[in-house]
Amino acid sequence: MESLGSLIGDAPRIAHVTLALAVILLIALAGRALARMLRQPEVIGEIVVGLLSGPAVIALFGRPALDAALPAPVFDVIKLVSQAGLVLFLVGLAHKLGAASAGAAPRGGTLRVVVGALVVPLLTGLALAGLVLASDDDAARGSAPLPAFVLMVAVSMSITAVPVMARILADRGRTGTPAGQTALAAAIVIDAVGWLLLTLAISLGKGSLDGVLHSLRALAFGGLCALAVRYGLRTRIARNGCVRAPRTAAVFLGATALAVALAMEHLGMTAILGAALVGMAIPGGEDAPWERAVSSVSRLGAALAPAFFVVTGVTVLTGSFADTSWLLLTSAVVLGCAGKGIGSYLGARWGGRPRGTARRIAVLMNTRGLTELIALQAGLSAGILTGPMVLALIVMALTTTAMTGPLLNLLDRGESRLTTGAFAVATESSVR
Repeated sequence: MESLGSLIGDAPRIAHVTLALAVILLIALAGRALARMLRQPEVIGEIVVGLLSGPAVIALFGRPALDAALPAPVFDVIKLVSQAGLVLFLVGLAHKLGAASAGAAPRGGTLRVVVGALVVPLLTGLALAGLVLASDDDAARGSAPLPAFVLMVAVSMSITAVPVMARILADRGRTGTPAGQTALAAAIVIDAVGWLLLTLAISLGKGSLDGVLHSLRALAFGGLCALAVRYGLRTRIARNGCVRAPRTAAVFLGATALAVALAMEHLGMTAILGAALVGMAIPGGEDAPWERAVSSVSRLGAALAPAFFVVTGVTVLTGSFADTSWLLLTSAVVLGCAGKGIGSYLGARWGGRPRGTARRIAVLMNTRGLTELIALQAGLSAGILTGPMVLALIVMALTTTAMTGPLLNLLDRGESRLTTGAFAVATESSVR
């Protein structure tokens, strides 16, 4: 807030910030175009290009060039904008997650997919944390309390990006298929559980009973704010006001989310949890008048999200490449793929799904995308995860998400060949 206050009345700095934001948005457009060329989700292009832009400038022109392009006062404002964008985007994401999880109620086979796709990745996360401890990798371990570190790594390995998965399924016309419906329902429930475990990890990160109690008080405050938002929006005055002035309602929602997020951060928790509580508290339903306002808030957050990628690249990646071992990077990717893939496949088969459907579910559940970065940012800002650990998990998230499309194509081609072969055999038999 101090950076924003000092910006008022400083015309040269305002112009510099505006120019920097314009360049960041152009970088995001280039990333989307590149992703489309490679037949990847656009968000993957935004994330990769945004993360690498800062390190690329340093590699090509040196650190002074980056400092000249983004001097500390300007970078502080960009960082503030990125945090605001993340909060606003998360309001929409958490609202959809809360509404969907309320109606997901997995039963039978889907519940078994949830168990497999949650338990096995948690175990691989424990294995990754154990590897870090066994290798005495202090740069990756950090100084957070052991229970908080282990739980945060485990949760990070279990995340699935519901929005990216939904987009992949929609682009392929597979939303209504058994694999698509099962994977989406399972991912919604898993991410809801993941947020609860994430909150527990942050509370454990305080490292003492007083710290845990302080975290519980902060969560209680956030919960009270969420209840106030929920019951306030259900009143007739609020509903009518939203119908008559949807833009004003969107401004109100955005301002409320930012206020709760800042209050949670001031109380020692991460602002991300405050935004998530507000988003989940907003009443849902097809006839809910708040859907349009929530969509507007989320779109604004998504438009500012590229700034978050650039800031993360500058603050995390530039100082972590040299400290991150190849063993950690490789282990994170291998365990990340194995945990979600094997766990989801076994859960689907346990739930009675055919092998082909189980394979597709396993591939889809490995999609992590932006949701993983949000969880990692929460762990980093809480001081539980270090830069090298975040870098390894970012590489894992991007690798597994980028694999989704090609693996689905491979499965489609294999199924097509089997169908064609079976048809040819049947035709030959009928001729004979």
